[in-house]
Amino acid sequence: MFFSNIIWIVMDYRYSNMLSEMKQSEIRELLKYASSDDVISFGGGMPNPQAFAIDDLKEIIDYLIENHGKDVFQYGSTAGIVTLRKEISKMLSETEKIKVSENNIIVTSGSQQGLYASAKVLCDPFDPVITEMPTYIGALSAYNANKVDIHGVEMDDDGIMTEKVEDEIRSLKNSGKPPKFIYVIPTFQNPSGRTMSLERRKHLLEISEENDIPIIEDNPYGELRYSGSRIPSIKSLDKNDSVVYMGTFSKIMTPGLRIGFIAGPQEFVDRINLLKQALDLATNTLSTYIAAEYLSRGIMKKQIPKSIDLYRRKRDIMLRALADHFPDDSEWTKPDGGMFLWARVNSRIDTTLMAKEAISRGVMYVSGSAFYPHMERRDEMRLNFTFPTDEKIEEGIKRLASLIREKTAHL
Repeated sequence: MFFSNIIWIVMDYRYSNMLSEMKQSEIRELLKYASSDDVISFGGGMPNPQAFAIDDLKEIIDYLIENHGKDVFQYGSTAGIVTLRKEISKMLSETEKIKVSENNIIVTSGSQQGLYASAKVLCDPFDPVITEMPTYIGALSAYNANKVDIHGVEMDDDGIMTEKVEDEIRSLKNSGKPPKFIYVIPTFQNPSGRTMSLERRKHLLEISEENDIPIIEDNPYGELRYSGSRIPSIKSLDKNDSVVYMGTFSKIMTPGLRIGFIAGPQEFVDRINLLKQALDLATNTLSTYIAAEYLSRGIMKKQIPKSIDLYRRKRDIMLRALADHFPDDSEWTKPDGGMFLWARVNSRIDTTLMAKEAISRGVMYVSGSAFYPHMERRDEMRLNFTFPTDEKIEEGIKRLASLIREKTAHL
């Protein structure tokens, strides 16, 4: 009886405005369907578990616990253990011809942290930046969290249209707010799968230097090439510290360890280090030791060719299935590597609205509008070919094509 007169007061939380421009990631929302046996998922950007060097990773973990347990379970340095940064420096020299000291490298908790931190140290709220259009949804999320003003520039099959980049910079300068940086994924771009030509890379670097605007080059997929010739990274062409280079081990080792890195000018890396101290103190210590061993033992060099063989086959299966089943008025990219291709359907079909209906038919994709700064187009979709089984790729494209034909017939 005593408690019957108690009045419960619910706390009124007064939230900041920092997240007001953010929305739930469509990919995060859709991934809950990915584990269902009834749904064929082309939605996530997940590597195939067959590409994980499980036995090697188990051996590394056992070795580290037995021989370095007191270190791998302790706090680590904010920049990342020196052995890993030296291995990353060596890897970049061998794979991308990028010469960078371990002192100019900082290890991050996945590349997503690098995207967020880069915008935080370079931009004040409402500062403009330039991205490809479409661009990586994680970059949009990170930049929106920092209240950055995102200006997308169109792409074609040779990557971002650099002449339009010049036009956009000119327009922003005339408005009194030049862009703080240019963000690009030049090799096997997410979401489109396109690769920027060498001529465009050189031109973009010239634009950067002429206008004193740094480039952030994100290269998660560069080692996953299935056809065509390798094109030099923008950072390898950089002579004036105009380019900040970002990489990750999520696609070439395993995403669960959450290891990414940034290589850039000393002052930039120092500022990232300062911010990272506030974000997480340091990247997971055990993961950084595992990554260092993975590189030093040469496992990455052994494993990547296996991943390439696996993913090349899956890419080719999806391309054949699209050619066999998609309507004639559809079009799609034919990537030389990476994990995605980009499809455009009849312009009167809204792929955002169609996504839930596709799931009800047992197939999932990510609608193209999620990859545009302001949802500029709604008739496109991103398709991941690395995760599904070979059989499910074929069946999933059939299901999706059937739905698209039905929608087209009722337009």
